[in-house]
Amino acid sequence: MEINPIFYESHMHTPLCKHATGMPEEYAKVAYRRGLKGIIVTCHNPMKNGWSSNVRMNLDQLDEYVTIVEYARKTWSDKIDVRLGLESDYVPDIEPWLEELHQIAEFHHILGSVHPHLQYYKDLYFNGDILAFQRGYFEHLAMAAETKLFDTLSHPDLVKSVDPLEWNVGRIAEDICNCLDRVAAAGVAMELNTSGLHKSVPEMNPGRFMLEEMHKRNIPVVVGADAHHPFRVADDFEEALDMLSDIGYTKVSIFLNRERYDLEINSVRSSLRPT
Repeated sequence: MEINPIFYESHMHTPLCKHATGMPEEYAKVAYRRGLKGIIVTCHNPMKNGWSSNVRMNLDQLDEYVTIVEYARKTWSDKIDVRLGLESDYVPDIEPWLEELHQIAEFHHILGSVHPHLQYYKDLYFNGDILAFQRGYFEHLAMAAETKLFDTLSHPDLVKSVDPLEWNVGRIAEDICNCLDRVAAAGVAMELNTSGLHKSVPEMNPGRFMLEEMHKRNIPVVVGADAHHPFRVADDFEEALDMLSDIGYTKVSIFLNRERYDLEINSVRSSLRPT
């Protein structure tokens, strides 16, 4: 019996970010093969001050971004629902720029990201003390949630990949839990990002400890592969869904029109086609 597609890839990129390959229609093709209902393209936002311009679109490319996503939407409209989203960097005091940026187009899902590995972030916040840097990261993640500018916080323990030898989740557990208390109070979802399996700390973002603490606080979870190449669409989704179930989650979330929809994990799991 054929099962109707119900799930979306909620985190993926385009060549405009300068470190991804494949146009949105190529990602849509893989999504169709994987049994997804749709994709939400979430390329890295332009930064007004030019920060990390080598890994994101320029402001004058925003119209092109909207255009290539719209082309994919029209091309695949009879098979895959293609939607426009955005992954926006958060640092303190950037709120006015993001408020303006998020009104430029009709975004269906906005990810909020703190990218501690980028040079501009290190220049601002790293003083040689890695533990203080890790603590500052989780403070910024909580602040991002409290702005209410984002639907989902992406790869929410990414800081562990900055200096893997200095990552000790027990040492930073109190900061993680304090951060999650604030995220839960803000009502923002968090991502389980499968691309962490391919990073220097080879586990999903977040790891199991943080995911268990998210479950204790009833924080909704969005699963995303953070695909920078078409073949990564829905990468390791089955493993992610199984881990969520094992921890105690029964539902997983997607965002459409910036509204959250919760789906039964068992139904999502059975709707996926193998790679």
